[in-house]
Amino acid sequence: MKYLGLDAQFELVDLLKQKIDSFRPFTSEVIKTLREKLIVEWTYNSNAIEGNTLTMSETKVVLEGVTIGGKTIVEHLEAINHRDAIELIESLVSRRESLTEVNIRAIHSLILKGIDGKNAGAYRSQNVLISGAKHTPPKHFEISILMRQFIEEYSHSWLNYHPVVRATLLHGEFVKIHPFIDGNGRTARLLLNFELLRNNYAPIIIKNENRAKYYEALDVAHTTLNYGAFLTLVVDSLLEEERLWLSVME
Repeated sequence: MKYLGLDAQFELVDLLKQKIDSFRPFTSEVIKTLREKLIVEWTYNSNAIEGNTLTMSETKVVLEGVTIGGKTIVEHLEAINHRDAIELIESLVSRRESLTEVNIRAIHSLILKGIDGKNAGAYRSQNVLISGAKHTPPKHFEISILMRQFIEEYSHSWLNYHPVVRATLLHGEFVKIHPFIDGNGRTARLLLNFELLRNNYAPIIIKNENRAKYYEALDVAHTTLNYGAFLTLVVDSLLEEERLWLSVME
């Protein structure tokens, strides 16, 4: 596949990563501070992009075990499930596991746990359209072969790309296939951060306030193979996160 727009500058990203790496191994206090903030903000933003109405502070207390009046059970489960899915990708990274279809299905299964048991971890069996997008996902009967090709491309063809490019393509090409009936966006953002984490980069948060720009950049990538705008969004988000990490460490 000939992707376009992958010639971003990574000098600053890698310079900040080197500075962060110089503080390894991180103290338990630093890990606790960064991880707690990450899980709440990542969960809030990723779910908000998909329409969850919990605020940031409500997300925090739900993850602490508190029930919020006026919010649905599904919204509570989406927060808890997303936290559990983050913990799964952390575990995959720590065990140095390769990305496989089985692992992707396991991540997705957590996203829909207790919400849609029939479709949790199962590829869709019907065709779908994405409202507001020019891209039309492939037919349901094409998904199995496309997912095999996707893993093959990730495991071989993308190896010479910069890790941030691989993370960007991992998100973009996965959500282009749209293999599940629901939960594709949240799974895609988890996969993006799986790739960043396994290469010792800070995980990023695609913010709900950037939702329109995010969707537009993805649609351009899906219809033209030009990942320039989406890669820029990923790099900018990574720089923001790296500067945050350094502000805690320095």
